[in-house]
Amino acid sequence: MLLVAENISFGFPEKLVLRKISFDVRRGEIISLLGPNGSGKTTLLKTLLGLYPLDTGRVLFQGRAISTIQQKALARDIAYVPQIHRASFAYRVIDVVLMGRIPHKTFFSRFSPEDMDIALAALDKLSILHLRDRPYTRISGGERQLTLIARAMTQGATTFVMDEPANGLDYGNQIKLLESLLDLGEDGYTFIKSTHFPDHALWVADRVIMLKDGSIIADGTPDSVITSENLFTLYGREVDVHSLRESFKVCIPRKIGTCRCAHT
Repeated sequence: MLLVAENISFGFPEKLVLRKISFDVRRGEIISLLGPNGSGKTTLLKTLLGLYPLDTGRVLFQGRAISTIQQKALARDIAYVPQIHRASFAYRVIDVVLMGRIPHKTFFSRFSPEDMDIALAALDKLSILHLRDRPYTRISGGERQLTLIARAMTQGATTFVMDEPANGLDYGNQIKLLESLLDLGEDGYTFIKSTHFPDHALWVADRVIMLKDGSIIADGTPDSVITSENLFTLYGREVDVHSLRESFKVCIPRKIGTCRCAHT
């Protein structure tokens, strides 16, 4: 087993955020975390990275307690891809991607030709090699998100922890991102990602874990977990799950699906 969360709990003095969470992750899986704001998704991701001390339980990565692994060593295996953000400085895209090689360098090391080759290969894999010399601050949100994924690949990591990667992206860039995740999943990369979009979890996930009030309320395949009943429990809204064709489903809010625009 690649990663295991065993009975983990975490909280602040005023609030318990995670309540005895247990699940495991197999190499090559794409796992989507679904839940409303405040359900504990981001906190769970950070505990999996060893960034928060646990109140109970433990997180194991490749059989070792993650709390015992030095962050620099861990970064060679696990990469954190944050939500889309704006950089303060106009670094070139290639410079941002090359930062992924830092866990492999000493403080005074320079980037080598090999480092450059690895970074360029990651950009090429994601079909954004043409952006290599563009300022990171002047590319689109979707391109910035793909740049961060390229940086994670350049790190050498094969397990990606992603916090709402599609947040703030327009529809076209959301689709481009999902397509890239599918391609990387086929190459054996492992993804643990949070999302606010049940459709995205239906389309690009091997498993879906639903969180509410810091507890897991469902864990299984997208078809078994993303149901009208579970979505109502999670969000308090009536949502129908429809099959458009074999193995492809979409979520349609019931009230919107029957509004007057549907009859015009």
